[in-house]
Amino acid sequence: MAERTISISPITRLEGHGKIDIYLDEEGNVADCLFRVVELRGFERFLEGRPVEELPRITPKICGVCPGAHHMASAKAADAVFGVEPPPAAIKLRRLYLDAHLAHSHLLHFFALAAPDFIPGPEAPAARRNLLGLIAEVGPELGRRVLTVRGHCQRIQGIIAGHPIHPVAALPGGMSKPLSEVEREQILPWTDELLALARDALELFREGILAAPPLREMILGDIYYNETHYAGLVDAEGCAEYYDGEVRVIEPSGAELCRFAGADYLEHIAERVLPWSYLKFPYLRAKGFAGLTDGPQSGVFRVNSLARLNVARAMSTPLAEEARRELYETFGVHPVHHTLAFHWARLVELMHLAEAVHGLARDPEVTSTDVRRVPDGTPDEGVGVVEAARGTLYHHYQTDRQGMVRKVNLIVATAQNNAAMGLSVKRAAERLIKNGAVDEAILDRVEMAFRAYDPCLACATHALPGQTPLRVRVLGAHGEVRRLLERG
Repeated sequence: MAERTISISPITRLEGHGKIDIYLDEEGNVADCLFRVVELRGFERFLEGRPVEELPRITPKICGVCPGAHHMASAKAADAVFGVEPPPAAIKLRRLYLDAHLAHSHLLHFFALAAPDFIPGPEAPAARRNLLGLIAEVGPELGRRVLTVRGHCQRIQGIIAGHPIHPVAALPGGMSKPLSEVEREQILPWTDELLALARDALELFREGILAAPPLREMILGDIYYNETHYAGLVDAEGCAEYYDGEVRVIEPSGAELCRFAGADYLEHIAERVLPWSYLKFPYLRAKGFAGLTDGPQSGVFRVNSLARLNVARAMSTPLAEEARRELYETFGVHPVHHTLAFHWARLVELMHLAEAVHGLARDPEVTSTDVRRVPDGTPDEGVGVVEAARGTLYHHYQTDRQGMVRKVNLIVATAQNNAAMGLSVKRAAERLIKNGAVDEAILDRVEMAFRAYDPCLACATHALPGQTPLRVRVLGAHGEVRRLLERG
């Protein structure tokens, strides 16, 4: 059998543009597999020269799916630039906003992008592997509830921050406006609906997916499995955290490798560029970069929902903690390295977020009018870190003494998962493609390996208008250069 290349282009059900190139050897088995990101990053550069207080309003434009996380990370970085701590009511408003944002994103990913891989499943025709196909299986009532509750989460963001996709409320030192009592009364019934849907989503996963032997085997089997490090925010008690706390990193064995404040991220995380992708490859400095390899000696680490559960001692709310315990009891091991478990962990987090939103909306202080401390310090440098839906997000700003931005560094969650996504896609391809036998269902199962990460390539990379220098190497099955294309 001749060597050949299979390209999945574009890859589907994600935010952004990418492709998967699978290289088969002469026997039709996988010789190599590359997860390629074909957009070019440019956002950091055109933030330079702007007043730093504008960045919380500009950076949400990085992505229409992740604007809330960028708004919060940017606001925290701006707080740090001026050395100002927002008042407690402002922090609670920010938390309510961020939790609602994460809940809406988890609902979107699970029901619209992930669940169709299980219900109706990879063997179903492509036209049915989508939200409409899922609704046809589980019934229109659940579909209506998902759309309604996700819309309510968006409306909560809009009420707090001025717009659900283009937020403007977070400023250095706090928020631009308080939450009124009338607005809170409007939000309260929505939080009840979110809590009920979170319960039902976990039940759907339990009864509709785990109870089906073939699907259970996909989740608990070895096709989607890589032993990596994990990183995520935890609070002072070691519980999962989204807005504040320290970054905890664990080894594949579960032992703690390090724990650090967000401002110290450059001491622990570095980035590498590889020639076949525009998306960088972050890695752990303590381990170094040895290419796309996993295991205890590799610097590859993962963030996102499963990573947050793996690094946390517990969830801080009772129903989410009960769901977390069920997950780990099912696998019988900690940490869990099964990639498709990201979906289950995302629903555990949905419950955690629902409980948090429900509680914050009933906190009397959330309607306090004391929502900002006006900065009076000389601007300099600051780092803001939050958990985005897809994992830990870093915003790092350096300014002059007038607060004009001199340098920006953004490390987004999808970039941190870039190496792991490549590993996961390659492992799935190696185990699913044998002797050249490939069909649509197999390729969909290969794509499932990256979809578990809920990647947001629009956050991680950005296309620039016009032409850019380009160098394309066409490789053979064994990595040899077959052809070189260049554009100046």
